[in-house]
Amino acid sequence: MSIEDLESIALAMVARGKGIIAIDESTGTIQRRFEAVGIENTEENRRAYRELLLTTPGLSEHISGAILFDETIRQSTKDGVPFTTLMKKAGIIPGIKVDKGPVPLALYPGDVVTEGLDGLRERLQEYARLGAQFAKWRAVINISEETPSSAAIEANAHALARYAALCQEAGLVPMVEPEVIMDGDHSLDVSYEVHEAVLRSVFNALYEQNVLLEGTILKTSMVIPGKDAPEQASVEDVADATVRVLKSTVPATLPGIVFLSGGQTDEQSTAHLNAMHTSGEKLPWPLSFSYGRAMQQAALKLWAKDLNGNVAAAQKIVAERARENGQAALGKWVKK
Repeated sequence: MSIEDLESIALAMVARGKGIIAIDESTGTIQRRFEAVGIENTEENRRAYRELLLTTPGLSEHISGAILFDETIRQSTKDGVPFTTLMKKAGIIPGIKVDKGPVPLALYPGDVVTEGLDGLRERLQEYARLGAQFAKWRAVINISEETPSSAAIEANAHALARYAALCQEAGLVPMVEPEVIMDGDHSLDVSYEVHEAVLRSVFNALYEQNVLLEGTILKTSMVIPGKDAPEQASVEDVADATVRVLKSTVPATLPGIVFLSGGQTDEQSTAHLNAMHTSGEKLPWPLSFSYGRAMQQAALKLWAKDLNGNVAAAQKIVAERARENGQAALGKWVKK
């Protein structure tokens, strides 16, 4: 795949008024989601749930792509159509989660680093054959009195950059995801400082690894106080802090930035995204969404009540969440 192809896919991922749905929960994560609503965590139930999401009528009006899990990219609809074939026909770009998750960083208590680089070249080649056009790798940054250490920031940035280079070698657009976790009682200012340090380190590492930024997407957390912080921030303050840190750290050549919801409520994640577009700030790149739980949770609860009878009703909720966030990506969302 040429450089131009990578650039065109990256631009399509952040097309105006569109975002990306994350349905890449690991088997363990989706088990917790299913158990919470009383669904048995079988392969067929996981397949049926992903089919419900991907076959939502009109999904591509506001969804440009979907991040899949290893199991999901190999699955098909109940009628035997591979999910990647179905997606491409609907105009939705298939993506794949490729990291192996975070593990403790040796000698740095409380810090973690994401694993998965071993054998990644071969896995990316296989995913490309299966129809993936982009991939995602998540780094986890914890905030506490002792964390994050500079060693943790640099280790995760280096892994993200190595992954991104391997993606582009395989003809896949890398979605680079450094997530600053909301757990804790840290302030908005501390969240800002950590985001700034992390993003600077990530883009330095991408440069060192010769990654083409024009064919790369950033998926990042928003600048938000810890969920146990005594003082929470207004929607406007979160939007302002997030835009400021991005403008000070992210090169303008990047095709676009998408946000993870990261423990926010459905409404919070939409309101924050919308506020970034109504602040009057001139942005050098599109800002959109790549939500998982904030796109799915309400639909999952409804589907759980009747796996056969509630498919259409659950899909209506997914379509509405996609529409609301698509509007927020344009600064046109209105709270009901």
